[in-house]
Amino acid sequence: MNDPLKLGTYTFNSRLIVGSGKYCDFATTKAATEAACAEIITVAIRRVNITEPGDDNLLDYIDPKKYTVLPNTAGCFNAEDAVRTLRLAREAGGWDLVKLEVLGDTETLYPNVVETLKAAKILVKEGFQVMVYTNDDPIVALELEKIGCVAVMPLGNPIGSGRGLANPFNIRVIKERASVPIIVDAGIGTASDAAKSMELGVDAVLINTAIAEARDECAMADAMRHAVIAGRMAHLAGRMPKRAFASASSPTKGYIWD
Repeated sequence: MNDPLKLGTYTFNSRLIVGSGKYCDFATTKAATEAACAEIITVAIRRVNITEPGDDNLLDYIDPKKYTVLPNTAGCFNAEDAVRTLRLAREAGGWDLVKLEVLGDTETLYPNVVETLKAAKILVKEGFQVMVYTNDDPIVALELEKIGCVAVMPLGNPIGSGRGLANPFNIRVIKERASVPIIVDAGIGTASDAAKSMELGVDAVLINTAIAEARDECAMADAMRHAVIAGRMAHLAGRMPKRAFASASSPTKGYIWD
């Protein structure tokens, strides 16, 4: 299916983005990423080694020539730290497509919207192509688009919760109003959550914990891959209308006894 995902100046075939955290080792991260047939993998610059060649390095397992490494600012709680982190990432690896997330606290991991907006303005001005994690507020999503973010990533539920979509209505409103790609980020727990997200019309999903904490990481990664494809195809095909009463599936005219 010729249905590319365009993020800024980048184009991808897969609409499943995966994370690199919470795996038992880098070998498992690699295997799950391959099973997902993902092309983008997010990396928490403050937590995962991708710059020190002498230590165990994720890039020894995830080939940057095969995958697009998406540096993210996980663990940042203010705009200053987030901007500094991504500046260091660009200096170290030349990455300009980045994921911005500025968290409000360590318990809920909800985004700090004020600091997110502040950081987004700085990063866009400095030439970064910013994919931004935010809450599921349609007004905030539009403001981030106006700033110049190349993708807006509303949460489905709190990070790592696995509870699926808390508010499908808001996600749909965000997508219907947006001119940039909308990516559901956080909260997906299983393949049906991924399919439902894609059926809403969003452009992609980002999944980490649901794969990394599955009993079989590679099997779940493969399930997510199929779910994203199925959900996207269902959205493009167009859902039948919901009806209050039954509607016969066979013809009501031309019976042999008419």
